[in-house]
Amino acid sequence: MFENTRPVPACPTAKISYCHDCDLFADLDGLHVSAVHRPAGKTALIVWVESAKTLTGCPDCGVIAVSAGRRVVELIDAPVYGAPARLMWRKRRWRCEDLDCSRGVFTEQNPAVAAPRALLTRRCIAWGIRQMRRENLSIQGLARQLGVDWHTAWAAIRPLLEQAAADERRFTGVKTLGVDEHIWHHVNPARRGPKALTGMVDLTRNTSGAVQARLLDLVPGRTGKAYAGWLSARSEQFRCGIKVAPLDPFAGYKNAIDEQLEDATAVLDAFHVVKLGTAAVDEVRCRVQQETLGHRGRKGDPLYGIRRVLQSGAENLTPNQSRRLERVITADPRHEEVFLAYQCAQELRAAYQHHDLKAGHRIPLKVLDSFHHCPVPEIARLGRTLRRWRQAFLAYFTTASANNGGTEAICESEGGWSGTGWSGWMSVVPTRV
Repeated sequence: MFENTRPVPACPTAKISYCHDCDLFADLDGLHVSAVHRPAGKTALIVWVESAKTLTGCPDCGVIAVSAGRRVVELIDAPVYGAPARLMWRKRRWRCEDLDCSRGVFTEQNPAVAAPRALLTRRCIAWGIRQMRRENLSIQGLARQLGVDWHTAWAAIRPLLEQAAADERRFTGVKTLGVDEHIWHHVNPARRGPKALTGMVDLTRNTSGAVQARLLDLVPGRTGKAYAGWLSARSEQFRCGIKVAPLDPFAGYKNAIDEQLEDATAVLDAFHVVKLGTAAVDEVRCRVQQETLGHRGRKGDPLYGIRRVLQSGAENLTPNQSRRLERVITADPRHEEVFLAYQCAQELRAAYQHHDLKAGHRIPLKVLDSFHHCPVPEIARLGRTLRRWRQAFLAYFTTASANNGGTEAICESEGGWSGTGWSGWMSVVPTRV
């Protein structure tokens, strides 16, 4: 194999052995580009690199070593212009001539480029993890772009994900902890592991008061036991630092918070409270539909025709929608139940629309005192539910509008969990992710 590349017109310099522009483009610390080519009929770009000639001491005794030739090592690099790339590293080999040294022959290493005996460069692994985290790319997709087998890509990336999952530094400074479930897949659990996961998200506000949701961990299962187990595995300092714990209206998570986070204030998520009110209205509509017409809603049925209107906020209705609502409600006295339920849901919704939390706080107090006495059974049941969650329901107005929106945004996303900190990744997914 030839030695250093001599300057050519494309690399206009006559005083150095390597092309500065090529080295800058390759961006490999300590290595220089000696040749670049693409074999006929191949898609991968081949980049030959080597280190500059220099004096090297024995790692054991420090005696200046003598050259023992070179050895070409092929490494998989990050794609270049959409094409797979391969680094052909002409590693220098040296021999220690100290008779008392047991080192013998050794080969140069550059940890910044690749770990010893690695198949992928460090920047290739970093690129793969970024693609998985930010672009929701699967391992199979990574392998396809790199031009390698799935097992090769996963074997290189997995140790870094395990290291990231074991790093406890990501739990530092968490004051607001959100929790929500995530449906991981919809296939056979025997092949892909558990379907439901519990995700923990950092919802701590920054110095400007904005929430930047950050996934902390994922554990298998959607139970209070799964959440409580994860909390108990954290340090006492972490648990004592949690001051606010937003959650969905799921008793399992609430029990875990009460058990493990004694100093935290549980906050019922505003979205789910409004959703409960809207669901109650829809249940009333369906029941009245059956009582008046004896069948489920069909095209042309009055109540069925306003089902979308009943799910909208009153302030968002157009004049035409308002007239339709009034026309249907007044068409039959039995429809008054639907309108009463709609008004109750709007009152519940209005509590979260106040810019002044103190003013908005008076509405949920009224709701808690009145809904459970409502003649509409669905609204009365909603009132009893909210009374059971009284403290968490009212906590929204005393915790600067704390909510679980950031957790929902992360846990309801599709895929993208690779490398985000799921400690159960390795133990429950026996095949491909």
